[in-house]
Amino acid sequence: MRFVVLAAFAALVSASPLTAQPGSSATDPAKMTPLTGNWTYSVRPGETEADFIGPDSRAQLALKCARAPRQVWISKTSAGPVTQLSVWTSEMSRNVSAIFNPSTGQVTALLNAYDSLLDALALSRARIAIGAPGAPPLVLPASGEVTRIIEDCRA
Repeated sequence: MRFVVLAAFAALVSASPLTAQPGSSATDPAKMTPLTGNWTYSVRPGETEADFIGPDSRAQLALKCARAPRQVWISKTSAGPVTQLSVWTSEMSRNVSAIFNPSTGQVTALLNAYDSLLDALALSRARIAIGAPGAPPLVLPASGEVTRIIEDCRA
């Protein structure tokens, strides 16, 4: 019986043409060079924010801690309405629900301050990536400012 199953599987594999996984190497954040720019950190009453400022001097990504509800917001510009963001780190990746604001062109995901994805963002080696369906991921250098935002929400 085992031989029949293995033979059937081998026939199926040999009959299937080999194709690349969609977006495998071209959009694999582990193989992409992070965008050049700088992280900034700011404090306002009830919240802290880390922004990644790209080479065009515009914010590419914002991480905000709303201290009272202990929530972290991840926001980025989106060309159109999307309902999720893909968050990638060297430790894990996950799609998270998001809301698109047409008046600002921003898509925002909201996470509880103790979400394990935030730990992965803080501990990621070299780069993190945030993407939306239909667009290449925004690959950014990992930074201590990301960790500060998470710590602010947990304090």
